[in-house]
Amino acid sequence: MSHKTRIGLIGYGKTGKAVANVLSTDPRFELCWIARRTAASSPQTHPDTAIPIFGVDRQSFEILFARHPVDAVVDFSSQEAVHAYGEIVRKRKIILVSAISAYSKSDLAYVRNLGKHTRVMCSPNITLGINFLMTAANLLRKIAPFADVEILEQHFKEKPEISGTAIKIAEKLGLEDNQITSLRLGGIIGEHEVIFGFPHQTVRLVHSSIRREAFGTGAAFALSQLANCAIGFYTYEDLLLQTVNNDLPKPGFAGVGN
Repeated sequence: MSHKTRIGLIGYGKTGKAVANVLSTDPRFELCWIARRTAASSPQTHPDTAIPIFGVDRQSFEILFARHPVDAVVDFSSQEAVHAYGEIVRKRKIILVSAISAYSKSDLAYVRNLGKHTRVMCSPNITLGINFLMTAANLLRKIAPFADVEILEQHFKEKPEISGTAIKIAEKLGLEDNQITSLRLGGIIGEHEVIFGFPHQTVRLVHSSIRREAFGTGAAFALSQLANCAIGFYTYEDLLLQTVNNDLPKPGFAGVGN
């Protein structure tokens, strides 16, 4: 990319604020605006920056995109939001990075359909580490389908539901919901562990979220990869495997006599 990618961020909760911290300091991107559901009583900007924060509703998204055009949108808001801005993204062919974990089947079908007209990446957990964990766990599951597998997820006390990431891991590995154990302890941001029980050995794949800024670095990776992709719908695993295929040396067979 010869110029900075102009970004619009939708969602300004705890995670959205952390993502804004990362994207606003990454030299590859220009964070142009932040959109939140509730309008502020007076104009606001992201702390220590001049990035404006807009209160939006379904009708005002069109005005926002027209007045402040962007090349990509990063969504950390809610499952309903995509229906408010989705057709704008489609029409303007704006890159979409969605980090929504609670999409219904119909929501996800709509997001997939957007991928027919622009570049879309959707993942319930957008950290690099957890997506590497899922890719590695899936590989080990294929190598050793006979192993016992359990998932342990730990989060802060206030999180009531089972982790969407843990459910996604279970689906990926062909596991049932009863193979997920949930713990709610203190102020843990998030930890996921996949445990493989083999005869005579155990393999544990663990990912811990230390700060919410990890979601920002994950979004930055997705944006940088999508910039080089064709129009389509992608998962985070697709982008990781694309990076491996493009950047790592191709394996060869060093047999006897070579």
